[in-house]
Amino acid sequence: MTPLADAVLHGAHGARALFTTRRGGLSVAPYDSLNLGDHVGDAPAAVAANRALVLDALREEGLQRIAWLEQVHGSEVVDLDAWDGFAVPRADAAVTSRRGLAACVLVADCLPVLLAAPGAVGAAHAGWRGLAGGVVENCARALCDKAGCTPAEVQAWLGPAIGPRAFEVGDEVREAFVVSDAQASRAFLRLRAGYWLADLFTLARRRLRAFGVSAIHADDICTVSNPHDCYSYRRDRVCGRQAGLVWISTR
Repeated sequence: MTPLADAVLHGAHGARALFTTRRGGLSVAPYDSLNLGDHVGDAPAAVAANRALVLDALREEGLQRIAWLEQVHGSEVVDLDAWDGFAVPRADAAVTSRRGLAACVLVADCLPVLLAAPGAVGAAHAGWRGLAGGVVENCARALCDKAGCTPAEVQAWLGPAIGPRAFEVGDEVREAFVVSDAQASRAFLRLRAGYWLADLFTLARRRLRAFGVSAIHADDICTVSNPHDCYSYRRDRVCGRQAGLVWISTR
């Protein structure tokens, strides 16, 4: 079994989930080495080779194709069942019931949220704007509609993201959450006048639970404090992107 396949998380109903690290690819510094982002200045040939490496390594886990998105820090969800396989969807979340097709998001501090339901899967790219705008709930709702299930039947995995000791934000970020959920204030620790430390993991859990998803799996790994495994835009500025992928195995 390859190192990537060995890291695959197995969910119910044939679902598979994976959060890649920055290790094991072909890109050179500052994108070293498994950069999967084609918009960050890395050599296109290296990115293409890295993407092919991931796909090939996961074929033994029933993966046949990966749907890469053009992410815009929004809250739109694309239905990959209608995807033509060529145009790059412009969205920050995706759902599909097609076996062997991975919904995928790219991150380097934002939170990757992977969802699985009976017969369908979804992935969401949740920076603070998307999270406050409802991208996680939108993805979960689209997933439930596609699977014909309730939120209680959904599994969620939260991948590495900027942690609560590193994510300094202004008043406007805190207000974007507490305006609709006063208790979200618990996810913010005051640093000084006008500035806070924000906990994306707690904010995502609150929104998933409010929607009805209770099976939430996470290790709360901070991208900023783990340079060996994780890209971090906040830490390095020029860097690659790791991925969160979820699919229904063909095996």
